[in-house]
Amino acid sequence: MNKADSRKKNLLEFLNKRGYATIEELAQNFSVTPQTMRRDINQLADEGRVQRFHGGVGMPLSTENIIYDQRKLLFTDEKRRIAELAARHIPDGASLCINIGTTTEAVAFALLDHKNLRILTNNLNVARICAGNETFEVIIAGGTVRSHDLGVIGPETEQFIQEFRMDFGIIGISGIDGEGNLLDYDYREVSVARAIIAHSRRVFLVCDKSKFGRPAMVRVGHVSQLEAVFSDGPLPSRWQSLIRDSGAHLYLA
Repeated sequence: MNKADSRKKNLLEFLNKRGYATIEELAQNFSVTPQTMRRDINQLADEGRVQRFHGGVGMPLSTENIIYDQRKLLFTDEKRRIAELAARHIPDGASLCINIGTTTEAVAFALLDHKNLRILTNNLNVARICAGNETFEVIIAGGTVRSHDLGVIGPETEQFIQEFRMDFGIIGISGIDGEGNLLDYDYREVSVARAIIAHSRRVFLVCDKSKFGRPAMVRVGHVSQLEAVFSDGPLPSRWQSLIRDSGAHLYLA
């Protein structure tokens, strides 16, 4: 990766955490001229990865998520640590439902040392990963496959999941607001996530800290429906209080 590409990757990670920044602030942070920063921003905006505003730049607004291939490159170390922490709370022989997302895919990798798991998923990437352990039973929910991330969605998917009662639901989301609402972008994906929450005895949310305060359009549920939240630290105290006051456990990788 050359210097410009590395800088743009770091810029995306910076904006995921902050949401918005001015050109001058970014130029100072990355030790480049404002002209260089504008060029990086223009390239990212043309690719749909950021949104230009007057005097600054931010992540796309609440109607659209970041493209899957780009999300896979963000916070990879944090996702790995979060996934390993969550996996330690899953016993051998458990049944799990795992939904769409790059962090839930990291959990699938972290579970490969387990034995005799029964895994129901609407994520073909998770199914492929988990099929690498011959002691696992992997069940794929039916429905429509999204080409960009191999997620399976639709009413058939939701109905299929409703036939099960799993020990654990492992979900990822796109944002959490200040009232504790769990948010995402695609209402079809959200309906499946709701079914996972409703049909799992214990629900684990796995998400990096950039999701806290990030806007998204559709409500999945509320932190009070969760058994535990697995994220990375440091996490501001107001978010820690929100989670713990809701009755969920908080684990920071």
